[in-house]
Amino acid sequence: MHTYDVTVTTGASPEVVWKLLVDAASWPLWSKVDSLDTTRSAGLDPGGDDGVGAVRAFRTGRTVTGERLTEKVEPRLLAYEGAFHTTMRNYHARIELKPTASSGTVIHWYGTYETSRLMGRVMPRYLQRFMQGMADGLARYAERCMPAP
Repeated sequence: MHTYDVTVTTGASPEVVWKLLVDAASWPLWSKVDSLDTTRSAGLDPGGDDGVGAVRAFRTGRTVTGERLTEKVEPRLLAYEGAFHTTMRNYHARIELKPTASSGTVIHWYGTYETSRLMGRVMPRYLQRFMQGMADGLARYAERCMPAP
């Protein structure tokens, strides 16, 4: 079993961060994924509030990966599992949002997965960096989406 675990703090409120997380269409704006593949996704909410059971398919380069939302506690927890992925099995991830004293948010994104022995040599370092980039992108984009004072 492999893991990744990243944490970042943003000046944006948990509500602003939450809206970006539950709207799969926003992910290409702030993350390392190139696009949302709507043909392989299922159960997406047209209003951008994807619910438990929705499958969100994201394209990064030539690879399409799918995740199924498994838990949703607004605005503090979004959990998902791998619905389809060519290199990972038994993938489970959680994104926890905790408010800071200064009205910002701590984003804690972590997951577990299995992979082949060969991929196990490179995947843990790669995925740790990739997911740190995802969390950093979410934090910075959320700050740009904050309402003006």
